[in-house]
Amino acid sequence: MSLALVLLAAGAAAATPAHAAPSPPGPGWHLVWADEFNGTGIDLTRWTLADDCWGGGNQERQCYTPRATNAHVAHGQLVITARKQAWRGPTYPQDLRDSAEKAAARAEKPFTSARLSTKGKAAWRYGRVEVRAKLPGGQGSWPAIWMLPAHDRYGHWAASGEIDILETVNLGVPCAGCTAGREDHALGTIHFGGVPPANRHIGSETPIPAPVDGYHVYAVDWAPGAITWSIDGVPYETRHAGEWSTTGSADPLAPFDQPFYLVLNLAIGGGLPESRNGGGVDSSGFPRTMMVDWVHVWQSDAAAAAPAAAQ
Repeated sequence: MSLALVLLAAGAAAATPAHAAPSPPGPGWHLVWADEFNGTGIDLTRWTLADDCWGGGNQERQCYTPRATNAHVAHGQLVITARKQAWRGPTYPQDLRDSAEKAAARAEKPFTSARLSTKGKAAWRYGRVEVRAKLPGGQGSWPAIWMLPAHDRYGHWAASGEIDILETVNLGVPCAGCTAGREDHALGTIHFGGVPPANRHIGSETPIPAPVDGYHVYAVDWAPGAITWSIDGVPYETRHAGEWSTTGSADPLAPFDQPFYLVLNLAIGGGLPESRNGGGVDSSGFPRTMMVDWVHVWQSDAAAAAPAAAQ
């Protein structure tokens, strides 16, 4: 898509009733993509479910499966469930199966979960992306709402960028510097630069409003040269062009000037959660569930005045 959008105002708070008709952020704003999860199953015209034991390149401990036991729709919610369950599946994600050997490779992990994305089905350049969700806790839990480039215009990760709308790790476990002594932080991050080891990232953390284990609206307002993160309509971080770059272009807006698609997943283990709090993965408390009430993507008429990104 070639629409370019200006920074949006803060959106609806988490107190908005579930499945209420979405209210635009302001005059001239349009809802261009949404899923309220009101159907009887996951809409496969909107979402693709991963089927691999790749571990995300982070040494995560789950296999992602397309099974209903790991992801399904119930009572107007998307339910992503991580289970303590040994599973054997494809070693590589679909886009890395570029040889007969990789296509045939199999791996086994001790947990199963789900990862949904709009890759190849929907992507947007600029706008407000907001997700109302309830996140699981426990040492080793790593739910995420994030975005990846629809095309690697500037090169392979992280040269073409990554926008992490929301990540949490180990919610609810003992944490000396956290509210009430329990882990309660949300992370908002961008990845950029070049392919490893030239990749870089910057981000911030903020406490999730009480109740930490309740529903909240996690959002980014993404405009040319600026990305702002918010929870329940309250901004807590803004990053500007000049703070990021890519080895693939001298344009100060790059790599965050191209269409990105959305990813929802629940990982178990991996470098980030296992290095924090109590360390490792606590195998108790399974299954662990991430609930998603809705996803909204807004764009503005004002985008027409902004230069189109080169395709």
